[in-house]
Amino acid sequence: MSSQIPGLYIMETETKGRGVFTSVPISKGDLIESAPIIVLDDKDRQAIHKTHLHDYYFLWEQGDDEEYEAAIALGYGSLYNHSKEPNAEFIPVFNEYVIEFVAIRDIEAGEEILIEYDEGGHASFELWF
Repeated sequence: MSSQIPGLYIMETETKGRGVFTSVPISKGDLIESAPIIVLDDKDRQAIHKTHLHDYYFLWEQGDDEEYEAAIALGYGSLYNHSKEPNAEFIPVFNEYVIEFVAIRDIEAGEEILIEYDEGGHASFELWF
């Protein structure tokens, strides 16, 4: 089941396209959104690299094999922008097929909610932008 705090909205940014913002203050540790996901197998993940969806998926690493699945987050989940100084983090909850977005510091009303795509620079992939 999808859930999110009240006050989230989508707005065009100057440099990143659309982003997720809040009209209400959010406290550190608050659950911002629990976004249900659609899992794509490795074959489908490879196919979306040829589409606009390439910019909107999460790696969904449930197993130990070398083929990675992908997850398209519903709700606002695939629209959170990247920052090296994020104010939120994403947490895959594999057994519930959701991605949780949680505030890692207080977020002011009117502020964009930002996550770090590459796990603090420790991810096994390079960002494409």
